[in-house]
Amino acid sequence: MINPFLIGERVYLRPLCESDCDGPYPSWFNDEEVCRGNSHHTFPYGVGAAVEHVRRVAQSRDCVVLAIVLREDDRHVGNIALQEINWVNRSAEFAILIGDRTAWGNGYGRDAARLLLDHGFNALNLHRVHCGTFEDNETMQRLALYLGMREEGRRREAAFKDGRYVDILEFGVLGNEYAAHWQGEGTA
Repeated sequence: MINPFLIGERVYLRPLCESDCDGPYPSWFNDEEVCRGNSHHTFPYGVGAAVEHVRRVAQSRDCVVLAIVLREDDRHVGNIALQEINWVNRSAEFAILIGDRTAWGNGYGRDAARLLLDHGFNALNLHRVHCGTFEDNETMQRLALYLGMREEGRRREAAFKDGRYVDILEFGVLGNEYAAHWQGEGTA
């Protein structure tokens, strides 16, 4: 493991580093299939933009952005974040992208998400974590429910995707709900 910050069963989370920008990471945001569940595939994304992003999040105190790395081979397969952290309200937005298609469907996102939400509630003392996703992004909706989030609302026609406006579903979980959801499961 290289510079692990949080260690799970199958993945570990570490800070993004500039050397990640020399690997496949920037290409994920140019892959229409990888980005079908988010709004990243709007403008071309290059190494320069990736380096700028890595530098910006490294200095930020309103987000925690980490690389998702497989324990078995130290392969960087995605990124995960608690962003827009509001320290007064103790809330944050959750985001995740598994960019390496060969890592899809293997439970890596679930492992990474548990690690980060445990950290958010137990180390950062967050009260609430939320996320939003396109109405047709069933993978993210399942992940949100797996994490103990509940659907809180719908922003009608809030995003433009594939030539039409689509709704964004909002999910959220409070710290006490998250702890109750995972009671007896270990780290929560």
